[in-house]
Order: sequence, then structure tokens, then C-alpha cells
Amino acid sequence: MANVVRSVTSPKKFISGQNLLSSLNDYIKDYGDKAYVICDEFILERAQKEAGASIEAAGNQVVFEKFQYECTKEEIDRNRELVRKHGSNIIIGIGGGKTLDTAKATAYYEKLPVAIFPTIASTDAPCTALAVIYKKDGSFDEYLFLPTNPDVVLADTGILAAAPARFFAAGIGDALATYFEARACYQANGDNLVLNKPSTTGLGLARLCYDTLLENAVKAKRAVDRKVYTRAVEDTIEATIYLSGVGAESGGLAAAHAIHNGMTAVPSLHKAQHGEKVTFGLLTQLVLENAPKEELETVIKLVKDVGLPLTLRDLGVEEFVEAEWRQVAEDACAANDTMVNMPFPVSPDDVYNAIIAANAIAESYQE
Repeated sequence: MANVVRSVTSPKKFISGQNLLSSLNDYIKDYGDKAYVICDEFILERAQKEAGASIEAAGNQVVFEKFQYECTKEEIDRNRELVRKHGSNIIIGIGGGKTLDTAKATAYYEKLPVAIFPTIASTDAPCTALAVIYKKDGSFDEYLFLPTNPDVVLADTGILAAAPARFFAAGIGDALATYFEARACYQANGDNLVLNKPSTTGLGLARLCYDTLLENAVKAKRAVDRKVYTRAVEDTIEATIYLSGVGAESGGLAAAHAIHNGMTAVPSLHKAQHGEKVTFGLLTQLVLENAPKEELETVIKLVKDVGLPLTLRDLGVEEFVEAEWRQVAEDACAANDTMVNMPFPVSPDDVYNAIIAANAIAESYQE
């Protein structure tokens, strides 16, 4: 065990509550006074009105820029140029996972602090020292490993609960995989997301994430379906954003996310959410592991109860093209992806066979 380095990493601050957008300056004032905000189009006007007013009322400066839909190297470079043009000294990301990853990457390259404000609880992207870079066609390009986590993450539970319920469910799906991937990575003594060995704390947080979802996710989804906020919603948001993010980063990823990355190259899945594809990746991982029937059924029941897609057809695959899915399996086993964190060797044939079996099992629970 000589020279083994284990780690626990997380944002400097994680803050949750309501009405955080209109008091944004209170949480960023210690990091900069010239804010550059990368913002999703749907909330841009509200952010300018509420967050902009908060920042300007304190005598600070702010510039808003609409996110251009995909976290690509080109989009990151475009924002870097604008940051330098405006002389900004803090980056803020307001929006979904790709917007937030663009903000994190821009801040990293410009050596500036970053504040993250998710508007949907669909992934654990807000808390991680990681940005997922895509190609212009929407397929996975690479992971950008960052030296630090965001300086502050603000989870406005009112905004998150009011977002479309599909996004909330997708976040549950992404978080659901956290424990199983961390468990696999821990058993394999693989690398976590900061390229150290997984820690017992990371595994413990991942397990807490899973237990919190089992207790709260269904109750929370019912509330979000009706656009209301409850304690179960609050606890689920903490699980999907913080516990999942820190648990994945410190505990590590494995097959579920590697399979997701392979699935990004399937055209019929381009409208599927990240967490929806990760959910199917998790089912495939459990098949690879030959997980106990009781464990598999617990996962499937939660997936169904929160309304996540279960089968490939649910995800949008009208016609199964073997060549496409052979490629998914091949890509999932790429040397630079997280399949290497499984506690046993996995070949593309293994992944392909597990995909077929996982889909068949999923279909059997819809009968």
C-alpha cells in the first residue's frame, strides 16, 4: 500500500435554500466584483433581472452571455475571449450541466474563481472538478479534469423544484449509479475523478446518496410533478447534486458512465437526458456484475417509480442496429474511459452482451 493516495474533494461551499438568485451577490462577493455569467437562454431574462440587480446594487459589475447549447472546446474558447474582453474576475454558470461545465472550464483556463448555479437537478455536474467536453455533433469527446472544485455551488430549491419533472428524474437516475460505480471502483482500487484512489469517505457518501434516494426520491418526484417543494425534495436535491457529485468524484466512476459515453454516439439517443442514459448504463453494469436479484429489482423498482426510461425503446431506440451497439460497447471500453475501474476485465463483447441482457430484463419488468 506504499504511495497510495486517496482523496476526498468537494466544493468550498454548498448552499441550498430558496430565493438564492435574487441574493446572488451575497454568495459571490468574496470572490470577485466583475462577474461574467454564462447563462441558459430560458432563465437569462430572469437572471439579468434578479441576479443582475443583486450584483449591481452592491456596486459591482456583471455581464451576461447566453450559452450556445453544447459544451465544446469552441464554446469554451468563445467565452474565454469574452471574459478577457470584459476584464471579468469571476465566472458564474447558471443553467444545466453543459452550461455549468462550460463555466468551470472557462474559469479553469482563465485562472478565475467560479460560482455554479444549477437550474435543473438533472446531473451531479455542479459539484465536481470535472467538465465533460462534447464534439459539435453531440458525441462525447473527453473529460477535462480540473485542479479544483467550484468555489461555491448554489442550489435554489425553489427553482430546481419548478423545473420540468423529467430533469428531476434524470438527476435521480444519474445519482442512482453513484454508489454502484463507487463500490466497483473501490473494489478494483481504481482511480477516482481526481485520479487518486477512492476513499472510504467517498464510498460512504456514495452509499448515503443511495440510501437517501431510496427513502426520498419517489416522494420527491410526486411533489415535483405538482410543482411543489417538500423536505423530501430538499433531501433528494442534496443527494442528486452534492452527495452524488462528491461521492462520484471521491469514490470513482465505472461501467455505467462509460456505457453512457458510448451511447452518446447513437443518433436516436441524442434527445435522451444524461441521467436517463446513465440509468440504462447502471442496469448494464449490474448485469456485468451478475448483481443479486434483490439488488437489481430494488434499482428497477425505483427507476419505474420515478418515471425514468427503463428499456432502450423507452430511451428512443425504435430500431436496434447491431453495428451501432457494437460501437457503443467498443467506445465504452476505451482505454481513457472509466470501464477500467470495474473489478474484473471487461471486453467489448462483454458489454454488448450485457446491453442485450439488461434490455431484455428491463422489458420483462414492463410486462
